Amino acid sequence: MVALQDIFRAIAQAEDEQTLRSYIFTDISHYFAATRSGLFFFDQSHLIDKAILIALSPQYNPVARYLLERHAPVHEALVVEPKTWKLICPRPDHYHVMAGPIVSAGKLVGALGFTRQQDIPAFDSQNLTDLSAICLHISTWVTMTQAQHPPLQTAGLTSREVEIATLVAQGCSNTEISRELWITQNSVKQALKRMFRKLEVSSRTQMLAKLSTVAQSQQLPK
Repeated sequence: MVALQDIFRAIAQAEDEQTLRSYIFTDISHYFAATRSGLFFFDQSHLIDKAILIALSPQYNPVARYLLERHAPVHEALVVEPKTWKLICPRPDHYHVMAGPIVSAGKLVGALGFTRQQDIPAFDSQNLTDLSAICLHISTWVTMTQAQHPPLQTAGLTSREVEIATLVAQGCSNTEISRELWITQNSVKQALKRMFRKLEVSSRTQMLAKLSTVAQSQQLPK
């Protein structure tokens, strides 16, 4: 099994969000013997399936509410009875759940979640302790990455183009973008061409640089 120190180093060395997600889906999921895993950022809610957004809602989900109120890792047994949890989340692959907070600048900006199916033991206190440490490192990574890569200024782009620009900034390929947005690769290519013309650039790198430069200039004190 991968060691916690190896996980910490891998998080720190992740070059972009896509790399970080890939590591979560493999090694970190294996570490927790998870059936499913997910990394969610609330400023990317437009990229998240509506059904998942409802499931993550604090009004609906006591696990999400615990995260929002306490900024601390939690598993379902800490907040509800087993029978109640089955009513809230009847999916067999979400029989047990555990989630931890991603925090930046004192705010909850995202969550890291894992699930187990019924035939796997429930998450325990040691899992929560380990998740707390992992979330601390991911939170640090997020804060440092945001400082290095300021938010994009997407004024003038359509909502679909904003989605594509956001995924490009995360390091996604055209194939990954098409799969994430449920559109064809050709649609992604054509959208990028339109975006390049609007921004008067000729590459992804130039596009991101220009969007970031505009965002930085608008944040400067007047």
